[in-house]
Amino acid sequence: MTNPTLSVRFFKSETGNEPVRDWLKTLSAPDRKIIGEDIKTVQFGWPLGMPLVRKMDKDIWEVRIHLVNRIARVLFTIIENMMILLHGFIKKSSNTPPDDLELTKNRLKQVQE
Repeated sequence: MTNPTLSVRFFKSETGNEPVRDWLKTLSAPDRKIIGEDIKTVQFGWPLGMPLVRKMDKDIWEVRIHLVNRIARVLFTIIENMMILLHGFIKKSSNTPPDDLELTKNRLKQVQE
């Protein structure tokens, strides 16, 4: 088996919380499996583009995940050969909510410090 291009880490807050991991735990096992497979595709195939990965901002990309009846997004950054999962959510509108992007940018700043 080939080695992954990227290792995957969860963003960890100063208090030790891992919000993406916590969010994943709220989802059903089939949803978690689909999300995990899509993240693994990015991990082994990086760099990737549409339809699976889209650049959102400087140093921020999203994994575009199609679940059974809805759409999920996992926003991440790449530092060296590490894919850091910054934020995950279920999409409820066609555009990424500004609050979700702002939250992701704040977490990115913490990771870069």
